[in-house]
Amino acid sequence: MAVFNGFLEAIKGLWQDSGFTQLGWQNYVMMGIACVLLYLAIKKQYEPLLLLPIAFGMLLVNLYPAIMAPPSTEMIECSVYEAAHQGQVINYATTTLNGVQYYNVPQYGGLLYYLYQGVKLGIYPPLIFLGIGCMTDFGPLIASPKSFILGAAAQIGIFITFIGAILLGFTPAQSGAIGIIGGADGPTAIYVTSKLAPELLGPIAVAAYSYMALVPIIQPPIMKVLTTKKERSVVMGQLRPVSKLEKIIFPIIVVIIVAIALPSAAPLVGMLMLGNLFKESGVVERISKTAQNELMNIITIFLGTTVGATATGTVFLTPKTLGIIALGLLAFCMGTACGVLFGKLMYKFSGGKINPLIGSAGVSAVPMAARVSNKVGQEENPGNFLLMHAMGPNVAGVIGSAVAAGVLLSILG
Repeated sequence: MAVFNGFLEAIKGLWQDSGFTQLGWQNYVMMGIACVLLYLAIKKQYEPLLLLPIAFGMLLVNLYPAIMAPPSTEMIECSVYEAAHQGQVINYATTTLNGVQYYNVPQYGGLLYYLYQGVKLGIYPPLIFLGIGCMTDFGPLIASPKSFILGAAAQIGIFITFIGAILLGFTPAQSGAIGIIGGADGPTAIYVTSKLAPELLGPIAVAAYSYMALVPIIQPPIMKVLTTKKERSVVMGQLRPVSKLEKIIFPIIVVIIVAIALPSAAPLVGMLMLGNLFKESGVVERISKTAQNELMNIITIFLGTTVGATATGTVFLTPKTLGIIALGLLAFCMGTACGVLFGKLMYKFSGGKINPLIGSAGVSAVPMAARVSNKVGQEENPGNFLLMHAMGPNVAGVIGSAVAAGVLLSILG
């Protein structure tokens, strides 16, 4: 009988230690969402380099909620702790309770906690921008400087959503972090949120990267509603050749202007332009390849996994969080719409020479947004190739979202 009772106790202990007793319904819902995102990343190939690690991090943290637990402190009586350490002096903060002095001994967090510090301290996003700079060709933007207008126009959605979030009761800092989702730039959204509203980092980061991945689904209906068949069929002329000297001078001029006018944007824009200078100078090929390959891949793994691991069920599935995701979608849609509407204005002023579809590429989802502009244009006119024309506003959007981030940080930080 004693053996049987011991067996039952062992089974009971196993059950109590299992995840079935520790996970709530929110964790199971988030695991379902993670599986959907994994499907989109693997089957549909929607930004898999970002969406796959984010989804797996989300799955992991909801399977084992304690994995992201931050370091805590445990109060241990000073005499007891010192006796255990041969009387040596311990340089920990002390607390006195009822006349007894205690050390506040740190208890350490898990793996993802430490990897997450790169997000929290704003280290990963600028390094991502360094890699993006190495892979970006600013030639289309230099050849067509008016693309800056479309890149700037697509950032209007950020500020419209910022105002809307304030009206809905969010603090100005939280509203700025929510609005930056409209730039469709995951690293920028993470950077701004870590500075302004770190408590919202999970839902904002997941929303930003998810909407980046869903550009081929979200943008085309907006583009088609706001343009006519005639406008979508416009064939644009070939861009002028851009010299190597122009490409070398461009990042230097941009970083000087931005750093002087808006220092808060300098970390992002500076690293973006440094990466681009690596690429265009042609004298540091090894560094350029490392930044756009090994370094970029490592940081993407760390960033995606730790960002996904902030999306715990108890934090994510709340009315406030769901409201943030909805506002993020509104911001992204407004950014796309503003880009297209300014494209229509340029179509009018150019006498029908500019296809307004390229305005939708003003959001900084590079190069997905430019590809979507090209695809929608070819649906109306198979001989219409808008990719290079759309890349101008697209890379302008990368600069524009970083500048918008600097504006928000300067005002709200």
